[in-house]
Parts: sequence; structure tokens; C-alpha cells
Amino acid sequence: MRVFISIFLCTICTVLLAQTDVKTIDPVAFQTKINSLKNEQLIDVRTPEEFASGHLQNAVNINFYSSDFKEQLEKLDKTKPVMVYCKSGGRSGKAAIILKELGFTIVYNLADGVEGWKNKQLPVVK
Repeated sequence: MRVFISIFLCTICTVLLAQTDVKTIDPVAFQTKINSLKNEQLIDVRTPEEFASGHLQNAVNINFYSSDFKEQLEKLDKTKPVMVYCKSGGRSGKAAIILKELGFTIVYNLADGVEGWKNKQLPVVK
């Protein structure tokens, strides 16, 4: 049942992301984009415990479940690209929609999250 719910939520997020002009890209393209941008804001929306278990280099942790999540996002520069990820893409998909609603102009979402990143054997730091 959990798997079904996860697939359903990811499907809904994918549809919503397509409608909001958020770019959801695979891990290799995400890494290439990080390397090509000079002023991106890399945001990990997992919990602090998840973040501590391994995250992308230079990522900032803004917990999706935090009561002041939107307020923390508001502190970011809306004119700079935002790259967002989570464990598997669900929370970051929702966060990407929120970022667009808040007026951020360029938002990239990591498809399959940090799990997909690790499956491609891309580096994480602790």
C-alpha cells in the first residue's frame, strides 16, 4: 500500500511540476547543471537526520517539515537558480512548486532524489 501511495504522490507531483515550469532532471543532468552554474542555491529539503546521513556537496538543509519552511525559503535570492532535492523526489517536488509560487524564477528538481543520485554512484558528503 505504501508503494502505491508513493507512486501516486510522485505521479501527481510530476503532473503539477510540468504545469509550473519546474525543471525535473535526472541525477547526471542535475550534477552537470550544478557544475555549470556559478550562483545556484542547492537546497536539501530532508530532515536534519537525513541530511546528516549524506548530502550533496554545498547543499543547505531546509527541512520540509519545519513550521517555518516557507519563511526559510523566502530568505533565498529569487533571482538565482534554486536546485532542490530530497530522498526520492516527493518532498522536493512539492518544495519546487512552493518555490515557484513564492516567485523564484529558475527551479530545478532532482528526479528520484538523493536515492537516484546514489544509484548513479554520484558523490555525497557527511
